[in-house]
Amino acid sequence: MSDMEGKNLDAPEEVREFTNGSAGLVTVGGATIGRLTMEPGWRWSESIKQIVKTDSCQNHHQGVAVSGRLHVVGDDGSEIDIEPGTAYNIPPGHDAWVVGDETFTGYEFKSAADYGKPPA
Repeated sequence: MSDMEGKNLDAPEEVREFTNGSAGLVTVGGATIGRLTMEPGWRWSESIKQIVKTDSCQNHHQGVAVSGRLHVVGDDGSEIDIEPGTAYNIPPGHDAWVVGDETFTGYEFKSAADYGKPPA
């Protein structure tokens, strides 16, 4: 039987802050889980681009939204609106922004370890 493990995202092991948002991270069972919080006015191309130095977000996101709304546009022109309760999969190559005046909060399982992290 494997070791059971639980960590509270209200006390993250690491916090990455960026313009109009943050990512709180914990690692359990070898997987990094993140709570992403983006305030109204957050946009990837304005808040993260200068940190990671790519033309669009190159992370593959998988997660679930719990509050707020996010609009995502892929480099290929595809679009998705993410709202509370939406489980999402966003491949690399996109821009995204908060829609409206409510903070977006999402829990991510795929890209959390790399989110908002400068390139090595």
